[in-house]
Amino acid sequence: MVRVLETLKAREHEALVIAPTAPTSRHLGFPVHQSPNLPLLQFAVGVPSPSISRELDEFQPDVVHVAAPFLLGAQALGWAKRNGVPSVAIYQTDVAGYLERYNLSFAKPVMERLTAAIHSLATLNLAPTKLSADYLKRLGIPRVGVWGRGVDLDLFTPQNKDLAEAKALRARLGDKPIIGFVGRLAQEKQVHRMAELFSLDCNFLIVGDGPERVRLESELGHRTEFVGAKTGLELAAHYAAMDIFVHFGTEETFGQTIQEAMASGVPVVAPNRGGTATLVKDKQTGFLVDPYAPGSYEIAVVQLLDPKLRNRFGLSARSEVQGRSWEANNAKLLGYYDLARALAGTPEVEQIELA
Repeated sequence: MVRVLETLKAREHEALVIAPTAPTSRHLGFPVHQSPNLPLLQFAVGVPSPSISRELDEFQPDVVHVAAPFLLGAQALGWAKRNGVPSVAIYQTDVAGYLERYNLSFAKPVMERLTAAIHSLATLNLAPTKLSADYLKRLGIPRVGVWGRGVDLDLFTPQNKDLAEAKALRARLGDKPIIGFVGRLAQEKQVHRMAELFSLDCNFLIVGDGPERVRLESELGHRTEFVGAKTGLELAAHYAAMDIFVHFGTEETFGQTIQEAMASGVPVVAPNRGGTATLVKDKQTGFLVDPYAPGSYEIAVVQLLDPKLRNRFGLSARSEVQGRSWEANNAKLLGYYDLARALAGTPEVEQIELA
């Protein structure tokens, strides 16, 4: 959403931000209204409030954009529908899938019905991949398009390997290949599986923070460098210091850190499941593995220990994301705003597929 707001600012649109967390009352000059919230699975979830409707009544938007709609999003979509305002709902998180990970699988059918009910209120629904768009359609959600995620091609680049920070990190870890992960340290990311690679003569690096960090440090800390969450150029330097990026999560709807690693010229090993399978080209930009086959990650990583193969895959990875800048990505979103305005008042249009 921060990147979307940057695009709106650059194109001189007006925006109102309503969010469950708000460190400031304005962002890029746009007003920010903080909603009531409650904690759920370590996230602050916005909840409906009369103040939300009042804010929307006063602002009178031309389009309502709802990111990862749940309770607060349902209120916003309902307001848009009642007031004849076109709305765009962004599907980002497979909450129903996460419930299984957190041993709450009994609630999955209820969550899927709730997801369908909320998204059906929207004029247009956007999923990050065709795979997740097909999932929404199976739930009976109408008017589904595909809108992925951009990547900062200037910040994340192979040239960062020459940064002093990247060189210093490599010097500190040693001259062995560095296998890394970047992301939130939560149960669904399955970062504990890094231990499956510990038989290899490599160094291991984990960038990120989250509720699982203490447990992961106790399990993996004897072989792994934990550096916490990083942002900006510091984050870019950590990607650049890596030789191989690994991702173990099987419930990802997309996998933004995979794109950032690829933009940095780092080949990726990821599960052939969910959104990660749409980002990595097997045997071209990395390897897609069967996450349930014993030793599958190790077999893939061993192949990438060959510097020539690793370099070739890294160049292909950078080339693969070359057309995915945030500017290009968000231009598509503005086109979807226009489409939502065209679709408003024509509920008979049930299914669309636009890349």
